[in-house]
This record gives sequence, structure tokens and C-alpha cells, in this order.
Amino acid sequence: MNPANLPFDSEAMLQGLRGWVECESPTWDANAVNRMLDIAAREMAIMGATIERIAGRQGFGGVIRARFPHPKQGEPGILIAGHMDTVHPTGTIEKLKWRREGSKCYGPGIYDMKGGNYLSLEAIRQLARASFTTPLPITVLFTPDEEVGTPSTRDIIEAEAARNKYVLVPEPGRADNGVTTGRYAIARFNLEAIGRPSHAGATLSAGRSAIREMARQILAIDAMTGEDCTFSVGVVHGGQWVNCVATTATGEALSMAKRQADLDRGVERMLALSGTTNDVTFKVTRGVTRPVWEPDAGTMALYEQARVIAKSLGAELPHGSAGGGSDGNFTGAMGIPTLDGLGVRGGNGHTLEEYIEVESLVERGRLMAGLLATLE
Repeated sequence: MNPANLPFDSEAMLQGLRGWVECESPTWDANAVNRMLDIAAREMAIMGATIERIAGRQGFGGVIRARFPHPKQGEPGILIAGHMDTVHPTGTIEKLKWRREGSKCYGPGIYDMKGGNYLSLEAIRQLARASFTTPLPITVLFTPDEEVGTPSTRDIIEAEAARNKYVLVPEPGRADNGVTTGRYAIARFNLEAIGRPSHAGATLSAGRSAIREMARQILAIDAMTGEDCTFSVGVVHGGQWVNCVATTATGEALSMAKRQADLDRGVERMLALSGTTNDVTFKVTRGVTRPVWEPDAGTMALYEQARVIAKSLGAELPHGSAGGGSDGNFTGAMGIPTLDGLGVRGGNGHTLEEYIEVESLVERGRLMAGLLATLE
């Protein structure tokens, strides 16, 4: 089976993808994410898959698991793992409207990562239309919470990965048309400052501002960034009334490292910031963590197969480790051969200028089909 001969059509794929992108699915809106999962579930059911809905928890949407018909159904096969949540709040579609401009197409979540999810299904569809039976059974798992660290579905992802031989993750492709064979370790932290209230006009000096302490700690956290480990504060909330000295302030921080030992030391440094200074208490608690994924022989063999397929399609396929986390962190760290970054090319993810390169839908669709058709 030559994937170059499969009749992928970028315009037809765009038409199908548009409905996905215009169904907004921000992580914290469980109903919105579930609506998106319903669309994907219906599409896969039409393709012949057996659909299982797994209820959400912790306030997140649910999970869709689709198993496609195969003579070896139930045996270890290929898991395609993707998330359907985005960082874009409901209503972003009015600011980032679906639009085609030359070789680019724009929309919330089109790049990260609905485009990659959609082309994965198109690859399965094209192989089925060609009456080609893949050597291994295929399972697709779509989840609702990757953008916040996968707190509610990590156990499902790891359990499903353990039942399979390979994991393919259609997160966005690299800028150099490459794929991802490793990811850095990431830890999230919750920050809280607790001060002492007073009237900001009449008795300012009697108060102890939680906002002031949070600001001081933010600067300290940013200053901890070095070559081995980065630190940043991305969310801050504080105060209630401008005429009151703020009693509480909260925040969220992120740390990233290429090596697990460096992240572990970074976690220790963050937790050591907890304490009380000038009658203000500062607390750091650890949130969700993604383990470092370093490529092993299994992942590199999987990459080599992808590279050969890409070359047969007339493209080079570089690889490397990436800083942004994905659910590939979990499966790769488990030692299961994992190839990430198999999705679309594009840019400006998580912004109001998020886009894909239209031609990459077909290019990456053929690469995905080639992998599904040859992995044994």
C-alpha cells in the first residue's frame, strides 16, 4: 500500500474540520468539550468504530474511546491519543473567525490540536475506503483536559497505552516539518498569599498586603530560571476592594526542565518558598506534573519507520525533543514506543492568530496512513 496513492483532498478535509473548529471546546467548559466529543464520536461511529463514552470527573468533560473493526481486535495495536480541549474561551470564534488566507487557515484550536485529530481520522477513513486491513488494530482516544496538565485522564491514557504496542500523538508538527521524539518534564504549582486586612485609606499601615507578597514572590520565582530549569508565573488573582488591603492573592506557576533530576530540584526550590514573612504567609503546593520523556530504542525505531515513509512521500522528517508538554510525556515515560508531533504544521498556537498550513493536512494525513499501514 502506497500512501501517496490515497486520494486525500485538502479542501474536503477543510470542510470537515471547520465543524470541529467552530464547535468551541475550552477545557473548563465540560459541556462544550462534550459537544465536541459528540461530533467526533458520531463521525467515528459512521466509520464503523465501536464507541465507548467514559464520564468526566473533577469538573472536566468525558473521554471517547473508539475501537475500529479488525481481525485481531483485542490484541495490542496502535493507540492514537489526542485531546479535544483548547485554551480558547467560548466566544473566541468571533475574534478568531474561521478564515482561509492563501495557504493558511485560521481558527481557535485548529492547530492545537483539532487539525491533527481530524487528519488522523481521515487517514483511517482513506485506508478503509481502499479496503486495506492494517497489520494492527487501531484505537483512538480523545480526552478533555490536556491543556491544564491532564489531571483527570492521565490514568485512562496510561492504561490504554499499556494495552497497545505503539502510541501516535497528532499534536502540532515541528516548525521544521519534524516530529517529536521526547518532551521535557513539567510541573505546575498553586500559589497562595494570606495577609492581614485593613482599610486602605484610614488604617493602611495596619494591614499586610497579600498582593504585595505575591508580587515579591513572582519576581523571586522568575529569577530562579536558569539553563537547567525554567520558572514562570502565568496566572494571578488578588484582592476584592480597592479600598481594602488585600487579604488573599493566588497564582499558578510552571516549571520545565529537560531532565527529571533538574525538575525534581526545581520542585524542591519552589516548595521551599513557603513560609511567613512580615505577617504574610506564602504557600506553594504542587500541582499536576508531566514526567520527562527521553527517547529510547523503541521510540527511535518508530521514528525511523516514519522517516522512511516520509522520504517515500518526498519529504524529510527531522526529529527532536520539545519543551511543551503533551500526553506523549506519559506514554513515552512508560517505555511504550511513542511518536508525537504527527499533526499539522502551522503556528501561533494559543493566540488569536492560530493557523495551519493547509497543505499539511494531506501531507501529514498520508504520513499517518503510512504508519497505520506498516506498523506491526
